[in-house]
Amino acid sequence: MGAADLVPGVSGGTIAFISGIYEELVHSLRQLTPAALKILFQQGWRPFWQHINGTFLLTLGTGVLVSIFSLARLVSYALEHHRVLVWGFFFGLIVASIIYIGRQLPLRSVPVWVALALGTLAALAVSVGKPVQLPGDWWMMAIAGSIAICAMILPGVSGSFLLLLMGVYPVFLRAVAELNWTLLGSFMLGAVSGLLLFSHFLSWLLHHYRALTLATLTGFLVGSLNIVWPWKQTITVFLDRHGNPVPLVQENLFPGQYAQATGADPQTVWVIVLAVVGVTLVLGLEFLGSRRGVFKPGSAGE
Repeated sequence: MGAADLVPGVSGGTIAFISGIYEELVHSLRQLTPAALKILFQQGWRPFWQHINGTFLLTLGTGVLVSIFSLARLVSYALEHHRVLVWGFFFGLIVASIIYIGRQLPLRSVPVWVALALGTLAALAVSVGKPVQLPGDWWMMAIAGSIAICAMILPGVSGSFLLLLMGVYPVFLRAVAELNWTLLGSFMLGAVSGLLLFSHFLSWLLHHYRALTLATLTGFLVGSLNIVWPWKQTITVFLDRHGNPVPLVQENLFPGQYAQATGADPQTVWVIVLAVVGVTLVLGLEFLGSRRGVFKPGSAGE
């Protein structure tokens, strides 16, 4: 998840969904409420830790942080010098996960198909959205933080990409560079509030409308294929705080068109190879997940 969050346009939630820990993550986050603090003060550390599924959250959080700090340079190098191959790998990951999850959906149900279509259209709308310019005030940063963090736990939706669309990504980067604690604090407050509230809502949906919710999330993955298509031509760029260009609006091309438009080798064979590697990785995770056991909604901390 940490490595995925380092790739613009890819969500850590996608990896959680692919690896089969998505529902456990959502239900564990749902346990982080004032009731958990009450358990801590009244019953002690061990019941509190069990209630929030602490070992799972600690292990996952540690993995994300270690991955971000250890792989940041590697991912940055790969995106700079082998961008097409990186996208090919993620394309394979997502295609395989769509097939795997799709087999579990009741596809004879019309509402499931409607939910799948709506999720796909929503992700496509985000992927082709045009950036707007919203104010960079503290209250806007709080709203942006709540939206971005919710996107990060949704498969197929990138929180950083939504910040770009809202026009507050430069404000956020400037706040980090200048250590503007008012804006950073507002962003963090919005992120924490949004995460806790949205995890409750998502957990409720998974508990009461599991098939429809999974169909919608699968639709997000289908729509995200437009984002991770390997061969792209950049139309509009954004300069980060180091002055480096970050693609903002891109057009998908076929390999031959990509070679003509950019003058670069489309590396079609290697893209296909890495896509197959991505598919194989998902199948391996599926095998490990089947041995690990299926997580039942509501079992974490209850």
